[in-house]
Amino acid sequence: MNKYQFPQGFLWGGATAANQIEGGFNEGNKGLNIADVLPGGKERYNILMNPGFDFEIHRDQYYYPNHEAIDFFHRYKEDIALFAEMGFKAFRMSIAWTRIFPNGNELEANEEGLAFYDRVFEELHKQGIEPVVTISHYEMPLHLVKEYGGWRNRQVVTFFERYVKAIFNRYRDKVKYWMTFNEINSGLVMPIQGLGFSYQKEEDKYQPTFQAYHHQFVASSIAVKACHETIPDSKIGCMILFAPVYSFDSNPENVMYALQEEQLFNYYCADVQVRGEYPAFIKRYFKEHDIELEIQERDFELIKENTVDYIGFSYYMSRTEKKVKTGAEGAEGNIIGGVRNPFLETSDWGWEIDPEGLRISLNKLYDRYQKPLFVVENGLGAYDKVEEDGSIHDEYRIDYLREHIKAMGEAIEDGVDLMGYTSWGCIDMVSMSTGEFSKRYGYIYVDKHDDGSGTMERKKKKSFFWYKDVIATNGEKL
Repeated sequence: MNKYQFPQGFLWGGATAANQIEGGFNEGNKGLNIADVLPGGKERYNILMNPGFDFEIHRDQYYYPNHEAIDFFHRYKEDIALFAEMGFKAFRMSIAWTRIFPNGNELEANEEGLAFYDRVFEELHKQGIEPVVTISHYEMPLHLVKEYGGWRNRQVVTFFERYVKAIFNRYRDKVKYWMTFNEINSGLVMPIQGLGFSYQKEEDKYQPTFQAYHHQFVASSIAVKACHETIPDSKIGCMILFAPVYSFDSNPENVMYALQEEQLFNYYCADVQVRGEYPAFIKRYFKEHDIELEIQERDFELIKENTVDYIGFSYYMSRTEKKVKTGAEGAEGNIIGGVRNPFLETSDWGWEIDPEGLRISLNKLYDRYQKPLFVVENGLGAYDKVEEDGSIHDEYRIDYLREHIKAMGEAIEDGVDLMGYTSWGCIDMVSMSTGEFSKRYGYIYVDKHDDGSGTMERKKKKSFFWYKDVIATNGEKL
């Protein structure tokens, strides 16, 4: 037992994304999206981080794990029953845009796609689980990428508005909690998935990136407005990839550099969606990078009048920075850069493990915004071994999650208003960054492997029973 007191009604649960669990990539009249053209294995990370991707499927070269994923499209009842057995209060999921509008620019929504999510939401409610729905989670329609250039094109705002209004109207009685764009700030390092385009090698990346962001901010505001009008008792939030930035040492130059990196990565997108205006620091950044945005007359008014109700964010790691660094100092596994922190251990994939960083993140966000917070992603990707008797002893995952939940408890004691916790990958699925099945996050093991083999059988890990007790005691038993 411990001293932590989580609020009554705290939303304990797990998180997923449609493109990483559903499969059925060409069923139900679904169109192709970005995830459908990303191969599995190390090639995926290189594609995400480097310019010039062609957004084509090359079956003779690559395996595409998202096409089948873990087959939630057909097995959702089985999986939701397992979530209910753990006692989930909430299940964070996303709607695949291309199930609703296969190309993204149709005038009418696809009834087969709408009906699929009707069934999923009905099953969740039957099991007493509140859906928390991300509207756009790294699955932009491929047609909008190839024909319109992704979010750099203002026309995409109109297509997105049509999409959100269709799902709000359809699910107005089934979904109370929404989020607009998953990890919206990730486009600063991986524009393919979040912004829907790949830089050309000779292209200046700054102008298209921040023009695309402006269009997303407008689209997010349109979604907030439509959600509040269509579902008056709803809550709609933004979703940020948050990683507190530490200075490598007390050298003022490094401290200032770390501050600037944190401002841009952690607060730029959040400030616009939560405060309703561009932050002061971005003006200098635009000036220094010759960025001039095309802005329509009512954009700033729309953004100001339609701010989010809460802040959803993912937390996996912190980031340590110094102004001048050598290649040998890099924290390669961290994806978002920085230098190695000598005080932290790393996961099997090189991600630095920093539970105290979650408490720091919660305090920073709440101090800045005074809005309810929701940890909608946090978890440990690791190799799991199935024993001869079928059991999976993932004590390392339990240890990781326990320390992060303790950090949340401390933040609540600090005065932070925290709504809930949906740990990432409550069931094993395709890894976003590497396209691997072997990078497992779940409480539920799925017999699916990096070469595409496997029976899809679901098995409960030791962490399944541990998390069940955590939820049943509202965080008292860790």
